[in-house]
Amino acid sequence: MGKGKRGGKRRNEQRLGGIGGALSLAAFANAKSRNTGYNPALIRIVCTLDLFVKLRLKEAGDDAKDAPRPHDKMKKRTSQSLNVEYEKKRVEDEKAKKEHDAIIQAKKEEREKSEAKRKELREKLFRRTRSGQPVMKYRIEHLLETAIGSSNK
Repeated sequence: MGKGKRGGKRRNEQRLGGIGGALSLAAFANAKSRNTGYNPALIRIVCTLDLFVKLRLKEAGDDAKDAPRPHDKMKKRTSQSLNVEYEKKRVEDEKAKKEHDAIIQAKKEEREKSEAKRKELREKLFRRTRSGQPVMKYRIEHLLETAIGSSNK
C-alpha cells in the first residue's frame, strides 16, 4: 500500500534526499528541475495523431487507385488577385472597426448622459435651506418619479 504502480513512495524519498526526512541543499535545488519527459497527455496526443496519419495515408492510397488524377494543376495566385483579396479584407476590417468604434462611442455617450443625470439629481437632493435643513421639495419629487416609474413597468 502506498507504493503505487511505479514505486512512488521510494521515488519521492529518493527525490527528497533519502530516508532521513530533511532535504539536503542539492535535493532542494533539484526537486523541481528534474524532467523525466513523462507526460501522459502528450503521449496520448502523439498516439492519436499517428493513428490519424496512418488512416489518412491508407484512404489516400485507396482513393488514388480508384479515382483518376486531374491533368491540370492548380494555378498559382497572381499578385493581382492577391491585391484584390487584400483590398477586400482591408475594407471589411475597416468596416468592422468603424462599427466597433460606433458601439463604443454610443456606450460612452450613454454613460456620460446617465452620469450627468445622477449628478443633477444628487445636487438637488443635497440642497439645504438657510438653516441647514434639506429642501423637501426635491426629495418628494424624486419619490414621486420613482413611484410612477415603478408602476409603469
